[in-house]
Amino acid sequence: MKDGAAPSDTGGTQAVARALSLLSLVGRGGAQGLGLAQIAAASGLARPTARRLLLALGAARMVEQDRATRRYHLGPETYLLAGFATERHGILHHARDSMVRLARETGDTVLLTVPQDDHTLCLERIEGDFPVRTHALMRGDRKPAGVGAGALAILAALPEAEAAALLARVAPLVGEWMSGLQEDLAHARAHGHALNPGRIVPGSWGLGVAIPWPDGRPAGALSIAAIENRMTPARQADLAAALHREAALIAARLAELERTIA
Repeated sequence: MKDGAAPSDTGGTQAVARALSLLSLVGRGGAQGLGLAQIAAASGLARPTARRLLLALGAARMVEQDRATRRYHLGPETYLLAGFATERHGILHHARDSMVRLARETGDTVLLTVPQDDHTLCLERIEGDFPVRTHALMRGDRKPAGVGAGALAILAALPEAEAAALLARVAPLVGEWMSGLQEDLAHARAHGHALNPGRIVPGSWGLGVAIPWPDGRPAGALSIAAIENRMTPARQADLAAALHREAALIAARLAELERTIA
């Protein structure tokens, strides 16, 4: 009986993993949603398989299909579950006031990035009122570890051996940026904040500071993105100080959250 059950269990686990992967894809489709062809192509699944899994997710109200456009969007159940998880896992809930304050003070774009396996995810982007903006990183974008100021700040906050192992794993994804990334990582460790001097998109600079959990591990990072001529050395110092101030406030909220849960 056990031998016969194993293949079925493996198939069930695979189906769950595939469905969750599709749920994540749909979520990253944003307000425009995604069509079946896009979802199938991005997931590597055949269209009939993708559609079958989307129907199952739809039955659970995790996704829904717009009747007019036929595109898929997150469903009401995901919204409900996200609300339940906000206090426990919602760093954005605790960081939003700081992001708004930074955007208002600096006039530039403020980003919140969190680690996600060997990548980082941009959770939120709040724009200031300066008319010329950089669009190198948007909400929902997923980048390899270390790519971007926020991601670099997170990497620099890890123990050196762990960061080196992580860099080795993402090296094929980082490619030609690796040598520059290692220079920027050394700079971040030496100065306490990360600087992306237009490595990814020329002229698009970023400055990032890690947000620590009480045990010192990075919960995420705040970063400010701006065009190159707004990142003079003197202004970098001012922006870094503002980022450190707000990161400390968020870290204090996270520490209080852990004490409450404990």
